[in-house]
Amino acid sequence: MSLDALDRRILNVLQRKGRMSNADLSEAVNLSPSACHRRVQRLEAEGFIRDYVALLDPRKIGLPTTVFVEITLQGQADEVLDAFEKAVARIPDVLECHLMAGTADYILKVVAENTDDFARIHRQHLSRLPGVAQMQSSFALRTVFRTTALPV
Repeated sequence: MSLDALDRRILNVLQRKGRMSNADLSEAVNLSPSACHRRVQRLEAEGFIRDYVALLDPRKIGLPTTVFVEITLQGQADEVLDAFEKAVARIPDVLECHLMAGTADYILKVVAENTDDFARIHRQHLSRLPGVAQMQSSFALRTVFRTTALPV
């Protein structure tokens, strides 16, 4: 299924305000409520809309520290990559894990209360990940811009 301009408008609006009513959405994209509802159902069924979530403020829940961790593995064999990926997916403080091309094999986005909490996460979880040869952590000083909205 390809996206037309109306589908893209619906997706743009929903990415920024997913809790709006169908009536408000239909008004925002200039479409009748029933036609808008059908399009949203189709976008959900086709997998363009994967889920609806609540985005939390990390500061309000006590996790203001963001750390990006570059990880280099001892090897590139499938079993090494698989073991690492399964283990890192079980760490609740890791929000994202990306397999990379470049100097690091993986980059992780980790949230923590503060540097002491990150030290705990490092000691209890990151240092025990299988196949790790080298790890380098970079602390974000300030988040300048953050979005979950994809350009559609």
